Amino acid sequence: MKIQKNDQVLITRGKDKGKKGKVLRGLPKKNQILVENINIKKVRKKPKKSGEKGQTVEIAFPIYVSNVKLICPKCGKPVKIGYSKTKDKAKIRICKKCGAEL
Repeated sequence: MKIQKNDQVLITRGKDKGKKGKVLRGLPKKNQILVENINIKKVRKKPKKSGEKGQTVEIAFPIYVSNVKLICPKCGKPVKIGYSKTKDKAKIRICKKCGAEL
């Protein structure tokens, strides 16, 4: 997956279109990511003990990677991600606009 944990991303589709957030977690098998304060849904929790009341809790749900763009830390724009090999043949991510290493 091109998007990794702690990357800054811009949401390009859905109800949160145009918002920015930090990636909290990647789910590569499902091709989804969990973004901070994005795709928040209200979930009703049942009481666990007798005499307690149920609660409504807001939880962030994952979104598909195809619905986000990475924000380059150097140029500050939403960009596509490219790859480059170093001298020791390690694969690194680069910004397609400015060429900076991500």
